[in-house]
Amino acid sequence: MRALSRRKFMGTTAGAGMLCAGAVRTAVAEDQGWPAMRPIKIYKVYVGRTGGIYLARPTDEIDRCEAHLAELSRKLGDVTFVGGDLIPPAGPADVVAKLKDADGVLMFHLSGHGGGAPVLDQIVNAGLPTIVFSQPFSGHCWLYFPRWLKEGKKCLPLVTSDWKELDRAVALMRVAPRMRETRIIIVNAPLGTAPACSAENIRQRLGSDVITISIPQSIELFNAVPLAAAEAEAEDYWLSKAVKVVEPTREEIVAASRYYLALKDLMIKERARAVTSSGCMGAPAKGCLAFSKLNDLGLVGACEGDIDSTLTMLMFGYAFGVPGFITDPVFDTARNALIHFHCTSATKMDGPSGERFPFNIRTQTDSHQGVALEVENRAGQVVTCAKFVNLDTMVISTGTITAVTHDPLGCRTQFVTEVKDARSMFANWGAGKIEGDTMTLLHRAVFYGDYMEPMKQLGTLMGFNVVEEA
Repeated sequence: MRALSRRKFMGTTAGAGMLCAGAVRTAVAEDQGWPAMRPIKIYKVYVGRTGGIYLARPTDEIDRCEAHLAELSRKLGDVTFVGGDLIPPAGPADVVAKLKDADGVLMFHLSGHGGGAPVLDQIVNAGLPTIVFSQPFSGHCWLYFPRWLKEGKKCLPLVTSDWKELDRAVALMRVAPRMRETRIIIVNAPLGTAPACSAENIRQRLGSDVITISIPQSIELFNAVPLAAAEAEAEDYWLSKAVKVVEPTREEIVAASRYYLALKDLMIKERARAVTSSGCMGAPAKGCLAFSKLNDLGLVGACEGDIDSTLTMLMFGYAFGVPGFITDPVFDTARNALIHFHCTSATKMDGPSGERFPFNIRTQTDSHQGVALEVENRAGQVVTCAKFVNLDTMVISTGTITAVTHDPLGCRTQFVTEVKDARSMFANWGAGKIEGDTMTLLHRAVFYGDYMEPMKQLGTLMGFNVVEEA
């Protein structure tokens, strides 16, 4: 840890939209001044002989693969494919020697002739996230693929004729290198599961760097922002776009915008993609509005110093291009429902290139002070509720928004989700994986779309557990 000295996507599945989502997400932030992230490099390998042999792909299969990858690279926008070795005549040891600068490996399994399990094992055992694409009638080596999963290898075997499954898996391979490139700013101190509160643990497990600043330093940064710039930000992004302003004064909204600009300047300077604060409820301005804007841009602003949710939102953002809504959920088993609410919400829940949802500008509920958002979410939308805890487990569930509510007992942004089994989910809350204070046990992040299966695949590629919380 280093301290500073100063509405259109209904999304019942992850779908093809996740292909370009990560690139769009980073590009929107870059348009606002954030430094560009480097392209992801995936090493491609063709394994097995082709043509005129029993259970072997046709001779022109490699040309088909090359054309497909060229188009996929164009669609993704931030992935380049290198290599292209053919085994045989190349040997697996020759390929492994070339993987030093690669972020991952993509193996096309063409046949078992020269491409048997011992050959594949040598490349899988190199330890890089690896996809093996094996279409029907490519031989019987698929019998050995489940062993990789049981042994916890970072290898995702795809035994399918659907090339879109390959495309979606390749898109997931961006997450691990993006996390290694990520820097996270923490104001005051992190809160959450014990392993995640250690900057050294985060660096060792995910490769992300953590930067800490004190609350007095954040106030100093706030005071350095010209008032005129904050007034322009408040008018352009909030006052002119809100359905209505209820309690806050214009001065309070300007102060909240000034806090956003202070964080923006710091994040750009430090090349950070996320910020969380355990001092976000005090002077000079509450962080709700600032975090909302960051999430709209495809970055991460997380309240209450919640480091687990911060990491969760980063992973989902890089994988699927959608922001997370941190929530204080409550159950209503009479409606088979999990009700989500909080005072910080993105207005672009479909992602940074999506439309803004209608919103009112309100005070923060429990203090009746500051500036928060009341966002009208979309009924009928399938959502994923998740949290990456202990740096090794993603607890996850899905549901469908059935109603948008405005109960005065809850935070400003609220919606009801119907879940698979509310009673079972209540009894299994945390899935036995979470220990800590109330916030740590309570908080989850909600994302538009059903990402249950893609997240299981990401867990395989990155080496973490995925546990359904239902």
